[in-house]
Amino acid sequence: MHERAGTPATESDLIDVEALVRAYYELKPDASVPGQRVVFGTSGHRGSSLTTSFNEHHILATTQAIVEYRAAQGITGPLFIGADTHALSAPAQTTALDVLVGNQVRVLVDEYDDYVPTPALSHAILTWNNDPAKRAEGEADGIVITPSHNPPQDGGFKYNPPHGGPADSDATSWIAARANELIEGGLRGVLQAEPSAVETYDFRGAYVADLANVIDFEAIRRSGIRIGADPLGGASVSYWGAIRDAYGLDLTVVNERVDPRWAFMTLDWDGKIRMDPSSRNAMASVVAQAGSYDILTGNDADADRHGIVTPDGGLMNPNHYLAVAIEFLFSHRDGWRPDAAIGKTLVSSSMIDRVAASLGRRLWEVPVGFKWFVPGLVDGSVGFGGEESAGASFLRFDGTVWTTDKDGILLCLLAAEIRAVTGKSPSELYAELVERFGDPAYERVDAPANAAQKAALGRLDGDSIAATELAGAPITAKLSHAPGNGAAIGGVKVETADAWFAARPSGTEDVYKIYAESFRGADHLAEVQAEAKRIVDAALGS
Repeated sequence: MHERAGTPATESDLIDVEALVRAYYELKPDASVPGQRVVFGTSGHRGSSLTTSFNEHHILATTQAIVEYRAAQGITGPLFIGADTHALSAPAQTTALDVLVGNQVRVLVDEYDDYVPTPALSHAILTWNNDPAKRAEGEADGIVITPSHNPPQDGGFKYNPPHGGPADSDATSWIAARANELIEGGLRGVLQAEPSAVETYDFRGAYVADLANVIDFEAIRRSGIRIGADPLGGASVSYWGAIRDAYGLDLTVVNERVDPRWAFMTLDWDGKIRMDPSSRNAMASVVAQAGSYDILTGNDADADRHGIVTPDGGLMNPNHYLAVAIEFLFSHRDGWRPDAAIGKTLVSSSMIDRVAASLGRRLWEVPVGFKWFVPGLVDGSVGFGGEESAGASFLRFDGTVWTTDKDGILLCLLAAEIRAVTGKSPSELYAELVERFGDPAYERVDAPANAAQKAALGRLDGDSIAATELAGAPITAKLSHAPGNGAAIGGVKVETADAWFAARPSGTEDVYKIYAESFRGADHLAEVQAEAKRIVDAALGS
C-alpha cells in the first residue's frame, strides 16, 4: 500500500497530455520487441504511447486487421465505434476512422460527438442485430476505444463482434497476429482515407430510452430516494443527467468534470491514479459524501464497472453487492426462464454459491473474462453474469438479452431499485446474507510481475500442486479449468470446504493476482494467503 493511497492527486501525479499525444504520433513500435507488439488481454489491446505500446501504428494495423477479420467472417453491416475520456482515445478514434473509411466500411459514430460507454456500444450492436430489417442489411459489430479503469497515460482498443460482447481468444489472437504482421511489413496493406462524412448514431438516446425494459424506474421514482452518481470523469458523464431527466428521478450528478489528467481523483492503492469504482482508495472522495444520498454510485472511464456506496456501509465490496444483486434479481424477475443460471467467475466469492443454492438455481462458474457469459446472456440461459472486479450485466424483464458486455450504469441503477423496492440498502441486505450463510473474509492481492513470471503462472495446472492441505483443512479441489464450461483458467484455484485461493496473471497490467477467501474469519484468510504463496512458489519452482 502506497503511503499516499486515498489522498488527493497533486500536480506531480498528473500526466503531460500534450507529451502523451505527441508520443502517440511520433514513436514507432518495433514488433520484434515484445513490449511493443499488439497484444490482446482480457479486454483488448492496452498500453501507453510513452512506452511505445499504444501508438498510431498499433491502431492503424489493428484496425486494418479488424477490417480483414470481419470480412473473412462475412460481417457486412455497420461498425459502431465509440471512445472514452482517456487522452489517447480521441486520436486513436481518428486513426481508426481513417482506416475504416479507407476500407469502405460503413461506420457509425456518436451523433453528438459524445463519449460512448462500453455498455452503450454493446447495446447498439445488439439492437441492430436483433432487428430483422436492420440485420438484413448485414450484421453489425463494433470497436470501443478505452483502457477501462487504467491510469490516464494508458490507451485501449477493443473489438466487439456481432454478439455485442468482448471478442473471444480465437478472434483476438488472429487480429493481434495480423496487426503485428502489418507493423513488421511497414504497414503495407493498410488502407486509409480522410473521412469526409460518416454516419451517426444516438448511442445515449437509444440506451437511456431502453433502460425502462430492464430497471423498475416507477418503483425508484415512487420511493423518492436520493441518488448520487459520480462518473469519475468517464464516458457516462452525460448519461446520468439524461437518465434523471427521462425518468424523473431525484438524482444528482455529483461530479461532471472531464479531465484527461484526472486531477480530481484520489490515488489508488499503489499511488497511481486509477478510476476503479471498486477501490476504497480511488473512491475516497466519493465515499466522503455517502451521508448525503440513499444510494451513491461510481463508474470507471468506460462505465463498464460499478461502485456502490451506502450511508450505512460505505463502499461495498463488489462480491457483497453481486451476492445481493443476484438474490434480488432472481426473486423479482418473473419473466426469466425458470432454469436461467447464475454466472460467476471462479474468483468471485463463494457467498454467491450459497445464495445460488438457496434459490435453487444452477451456478455457472467460468474463467475470468466477461466474454464467457456472452452465449448464456444471448439465449437467456444465464440470467446474470458477474465478475468480482465489479463488472456485471443481466437480462431484461422479459428474459431477453440487454447487453453482452459489462454494464456499470445498469448495476448502479439496480442498487437504487433494490433500495426502493425492499426499503433496505444493499449493505443491510448483505448483512442478512451473512446471518444466513456466514461471514466470508475475502481479499485480492496484486503484486508486480514481469512477462516471464506472468507466463509461468498462466501455465500452472492442478497437477502441479503437490499440497494436500490448505491452512489446516484438506484440499477438496485443484482446478486449472472452470467447472462451468471446462475452459482453462490461466492459473490455478485450490479449494477446501470453507476456503479457497486462486492465482492468475493480470491480462491488462504488469501484475499477478492472488485471490483468497475464508468463511472462518480474517485470521484464517491470512493463513490461506500465506500458504497460497508458498504453494504457488513451489509449483513455479521458485
